Amino acid sequence: MSTATRARQSGIGPLLREWRERRRVSQLELALRADSSARHLSFVETGRSRPSEELVLRLAEHLDVPVRERNALLLAAGYAPRFAETPLDDPSMGALREGLDQLLHGYEPYPALVVDATYTVVAANRGIAMLMEGIPESLLTPPLNAMRLTLHPEGLAPRIRNLREWRGHLLAQMERQIALDRSEALRAVYDEVKAYPVADRDGGDNGGEGGEAVPYFALPMVIEHDGQVLSFVSSISTFNTPMDVTVAELAIETFLPADPATAKYLRSLAP
Repeated sequence: MSTATRARQSGIGPLLREWRERRRVSQLELALRADSSARHLSFVETGRSRPSEELVLRLAEHLDVPVRERNALLLAAGYAPRFAETPLDDPSMGALREGLDQLLHGYEPYPALVVDATYTVVAANRGIAMLMEGIPESLLTPPLNAMRLTLHPEGLAPRIRNLREWRGHLLAQMERQIALDRSEALRAVYDEVKAYPVADRDGGDNGGEGGEAVPYFALPMVIEHDGQVLSFVSSISTFNTPMDVTVAELAIETFLPADPATAKYLRSLAP
């Protein structure tokens, strides 16, 4: 069942209560934040009162409801969706696509990519292509999924030296997103990649050039490439105050070399 259909059938009261309880906020606290009253909020949740469109948006903002779900709240209250969902290849998204391409290329030779809410790869640079070398074509058929490529036993997983740690980090990241966003599509991806077998191998590798121990400042992904051991820490960026569902669900993930040997190796590959 689609989010829109579910919203129309349930009404705004149950949806609003679900988000409030998910965020662990009392009716009084939410009412104060949204410049309303606990009595009115109680009436909205029980279906005795219909909130204004402006109040729905204020409540959604203070509950940090994802943009897609804000449309669902508006529909449930009997209003039209406020936020468009524009395909990324639409002409109106030209400036956004150009900016993303410049950002990804500017980050080279380090890996960087853009994914959507279910980790489908929207764009990637040559640093990512380098890591993907040797992966079977069956996994490289679009649409590419970053979680599948990373954790599949025929993907990057066999090359990741600290797979159990990195896998745990990725699964925990997805669990947090599912708890916040209620995404059934993301849940399906999570269930798939969590079920992948994890081969036993030696423990994590902290070696840099020459095998010295490296004091990492964040959990790295330690991965083999062409006989080299590379270490990366990742950073994820999203857009501030997005007004479009597509843009709201984009995330830019960059991989920073976690040791001097990795940085030196990547610079040696730069054209």
